[in-house]
Amino acid sequence: MSHPEKLDHPQPRQTSAKGFSLIELLIVVAVILIVAAIAIPNYIQSKMRANESAAVHSLRDISTAELFYSSTYGINYTTTLSQLSGSGVNPDANNAGLIDEVLASGVRQGYIIVYTPITTDSLGHTITYTVTADPANPGTTGQRHFYTDQTCVIRSNISTTAGPTDLPL
Repeated sequence: MSHPEKLDHPQPRQTSAKGFSLIELLIVVAVILIVAAIAIPNYIQSKMRANESAAVHSLRDISTAELFYSSTYGINYTTTLSQLSGSGVNPDANNAGLIDEVLASGVRQGYIIVYTPITTDSLGHTITYTVTADPANPGTTGQRHFYTDQTCVIRSNISTTAGPTDLPL
């Protein structure tokens, strides 16, 4: 026996709800882009501040190492940063092992560190020195420039290489 009422009302097709529509995907992508637009500049600023902090810490390490070197070897300060580094297994005046080799290379976390002996005694031992830390890419790896010398006072300048007349930190 047939049921004529079934013929008059065809049954709708069954559709499966698998996946996302194009609109839903575009909304998700838009939200991700908005979050990225907010987060990336903050990340860059945080990275620059971290690099600046590391540069100040590096200058502090060098100053401390120079004081320790001077009191240990009695010949004032080193003539190069590499004299402060070394394995430290058998330390001597040319291989003191007071700083790591990365710092002694003069490049650390986006900053270029330059050690310069200023005056020497009659035997060639350094009496005064300067150390500067400048961003490798100003505005990207760091904003501020830093300076220290045998006084161990760290100074900064926002626009150019720092010097002894800049304000201390």
